[in-house]
Amino acid sequence: MSDDHTHVQEFFAVRAADWDRRFPDDGPAYAGAVADLGLREGDRVLDAGCGTGRALSPLRAAVGDSGVVVGVDLTPEMLLAAVRAGRDGVGRLLLADVAALPLRSGSLDAVFAAGLIAHLPHPAENLRELARVVHPGGSLALFHPIGRAALAARQGRQITPDDLRAEPNLRPLLAGSGWRMTSYVDEDARFLALAVREA
Repeated sequence: MSDDHTHVQEFFAVRAADWDRRFPDDGPAYAGAVADLGLREGDRVLDAGCGTGRALSPLRAAVGDSGVVVGVDLTPEMLLAAVRAGRDGVGRLLLADVAALPLRSGSLDAVFAAGLIAHLPHPAENLRELARVVHPGGSLALFHPIGRAALAARQGRQITPDDLRAEPNLRPLLAGSGWRMTSYVDEDARFLALAVREA
């Protein structure tokens, strides 16, 4: 495992147990972002970097009983917190790296990724791997329940021009990774970039 992965795991491992308690009001923002993903009954969707699984219930509601919901995370403690919250009954949880997903190429209709992009060690490669598992025309949601400026303020830092989530940076990054950005919202209350898998 690379140093990047170790750092990500260490960061989330110590925060997993009280993660949901720290952010109790994010539920509606997650539900809204899932709604914007435009899932249909029977769709197959991946929650990439699912953490404690807060998106799994709205994803399940969107795809129905006939759909498939898979949550993947690199940090065992996060998945354990998801199980403790009963979310393993909503979707299948896998301990895996988004850099090497244990999923067939083109097997999914959509990927939902909350707070993921800032933690990707190799964003272009990692977004290409997400594209690999989605069929052409499938969709991607890059979401955060707080916008870039509000998040930076919360963390006591400034937004820099090289921020991956800035639209001028994210659009070409996605385009080079098999995705075409279709919408971009960066407000205090949420960040949401939607993209479609290119043929």
